[in-house]
Amino acid sequence: MIYHYDGSNEKCPLPLVNLRLILKKMKKNDICVLKIRDLGSKSNIPKLLRKLGYCYSQNTIDNNMIEITLSKGG
Repeated sequence: MIYHYDGSNEKCPLPLVNLRLILKKMKKNDICVLKIRDLGSKSNIPKLLRKLGYCYSQNTIDNNMIEITLSKGG
């Protein structure tokens, strides 16, 4: 399953909380694509993903927004 979450109009900690909810739902080989713009989210979400051991890629969409793609491996 692919989860899409657009948190680009939300301020931290809302994107972080919503991502945690998605991570709990994800099963093996699921993918999550999220868009964030808030500075706190851009800092805190990658930290959380590294801490939990997720592999992810991060792309800049424009000057303020980034897109993070992560997957839940086995």
